[in-house]
Amino acid sequence: MASPPTSPSPRPPRPNTAFRQLRGQRSPGEFAALVRRAAREIGEQVSCDARYIGRVESGEIRCPNYAYERVFRHMFPGREPADMGFLPRAAVRGRGARKEDGAPSAHTESPADDRTSGVDGTSDEESDVLRRAFMTGGTAAVAAVSLAGVADARPRRHAGEAEAAAVEQAVRRIRLLDDRHGADALYRRAARPLRAAYDLLDAETRRRSVADRLHAGAGELAISVGWLAHDSGRFSDARSHYAEALATARLAGDPALEAHAFCNTAFLARDAGRPREAVRAAQAAQQAGLRLGSARLMSLLALREAGGWSRLGDRAACEAALLRARSFFDRGASDADPEWMTFFGEAELEGLEAQCWSALGDRPRAVAHGERAVALADPHFARNTALYTAQLADDLARGGEPEAAAAAGGRVLELLGQVQSTRIRGMVGATVRSLRPYRTDSRVASFLTRHRHLRLSA
Repeated sequence: MASPPTSPSPRPPRPNTAFRQLRGQRSPGEFAALVRRAAREIGEQVSCDARYIGRVESGEIRCPNYAYERVFRHMFPGREPADMGFLPRAAVRGRGARKEDGAPSAHTESPADDRTSGVDGTSDEESDVLRRAFMTGGTAAVAAVSLAGVADARPRRHAGEAEAAAVEQAVRRIRLLDDRHGADALYRRAARPLRAAYDLLDAETRRRSVADRLHAGAGELAISVGWLAHDSGRFSDARSHYAEALATARLAGDPALEAHAFCNTAFLARDAGRPREAVRAAQAAQQAGLRLGSARLMSLLALREAGGWSRLGDRAACEAALLRARSFFDRGASDADPEWMTFFGEAELEGLEAQCWSALGDRPRAVAHGERAVALADPHFARNTALYTAQLADDLARGGEPEAAAAAGGRVLELLGQVQSTRIRGMVGATVRSLRPYRTDSRVASFLTRHRHLRLSA
């Protein structure tokens, strides 16, 4: 009688020496801290520790999950996963994870990558399609795939962890693309996942935690899409989206979402020429934010209030709000800081204060804070770098420094190749109008010519 076939023994993992070289002289714990920091910079959340780094270097994790892959790409620009010692995804999961004789591969990617796979009826293949859309596709791919089929689902469709995770991922992806490219090309494409997210609020959920995540995710998505409308000059659309987010926050009893919605409402009201509404919305945001324990959030909300006071010309109230903002900011970051606040660092603090002094007509202070904002700007946030520089250029032009304004304006024109923002283009247009009386200056003339050519080719 023939003996039954035996399964081949799995081969031991092969150490990942390429990744070990990337760590350099840092300890695994120090390197893990850098990974967590890089994740925060792009709006990701990873619980990286020394043990995870050890698992990667030992070869136990042969392919990182999609969140880690995005973080590693951010940390090491220009390097592909293969350059970091990782295997192709197809080789370690699904059908590709099996050898020709049908035996399963010994070591697949981290189980954390499958945190939404196979949950509530979502197959591994569907999850792969979703993740590939977020990794390689533009926002159009996100809209088409990330919540595929949800918008057309029946009202009693069950929603679970996978759907909640998809909504949260859509929010992160839109924020990341906006940070890098601006809002103009994204707004219309982001509407479909927003509709799908709100359709999910009528779906049946088995756990309250899932329902809470869906409400929070839909509200945050409404704010993200509202911001895209805001930054691309569609103020009425933005107002509608922010109001939808606020209603969702009130319905769910979510103070964090309420503070965020009021924060953006204040920002929009300031830009739309409604400074009293900006002040009231910022104050309402601070009332909601008090319950959250985040000093950095309170700093940003005080800055929103200061922006409203500056447009009202109330210097004393503006200075008091700026002082509170500085005081809160100096308390430092904490675990209570909302995920969406990754953009808010010292550069943003300086940039928003520069806008206040500009509105109050104090050009020297506006220029001083604007220069600090540009110097401190993180290159990852290309849109914000362009914004700070455009504000600085305008303040320099209005302050009687045409050559410096032209130089700053030229740097903005370079960034507009990758950033599409109606708001920033409008600021550059204002600088151009201020500089026309100085067009006999060669540097100013060069900037005006470049701007004209860029506008004609747009």
